[in-house]
Amino acid sequence: MAGLPYIVGNWKMNGTRAMLSEARAVDRAAARFPKVQVGLAPPATLIFRMRDAVELIGVGGQDCRAEESGAYTGDISAPMLKDAGADFTILGHSERRTLHGESDAQVNAKAQAALGAGLAVILCVGETEAQRDAGEALAVVTGQLDGSCPRVDGAPEKLSIAYEPVWAIGTGRVPSIEDVAEMHAAIRAKLVALYGEGGADVRILYGGSVKAENAAELLSVPDVGGALVGGASLSAESFTAIIGAAALLDAD
Repeated sequence: MAGLPYIVGNWKMNGTRAMLSEARAVDRAAARFPKVQVGLAPPATLIFRMRDAVELIGVGGQDCRAEESGAYTGDISAPMLKDAGADFTILGHSERRTLHGESDAQVNAKAQAALGAGLAVILCVGETEAQRDAGEALAVVTGQLDGSCPRVDGAPEKLSIAYEPVWAIGTGRVPSIEDVAEMHAAIRAKLVALYGEGGADVRILYGGSVKAENAAELLSVPDVGGALVGGASLSAESFTAIIGAAALLDAD
């Protein structure tokens, strides 16, 4: 696993201009933790303003369309995200897969478009509670990787994977440390199978009810290279505590 720990906040459909003060506070805090890479993915309406408001942290989108332009009312293309100031985009989040019916093939096409536009990609995978209870979690997640990961030159260098068990997102429930370790090891093995040596350097983030109280334990698991944080990223105080936990582990 290469690179700095990567802590990313997904604001989802939250935030107006008043929330930029939280982003500025995170940016100031990031100066204290130079060995942690930090990013925020606000709603698309705030990308330009956030990019202008911060200096140290990355700013990203939460989705993009595979096509560069066209008659796709309400959608945003990867070049548009880049033009607005985004450095990266989240793709394949379970809420997109569930609420918008996105398939692995669609996520793959979006990832190729994002990489082609010069954006880094955080590609999300994860199983439902029913799939885990049925003993299918590993097969589901590795299958998502097989179908969603872009096979283009240079992909591993700009790709991160976020493992988010769907049943843990926003529920306060967190899988056991043993389950997280097993899944991240399986993801690593699949990435190496897909990309060869480059797959060993792709960061694998954990997401799903990550908060200050459990961040240190989760981030200490082998092959956990960071966190994709939801609700706790809306407060600079709670998000900074997670960044600090990553910095302490890196110092060890």
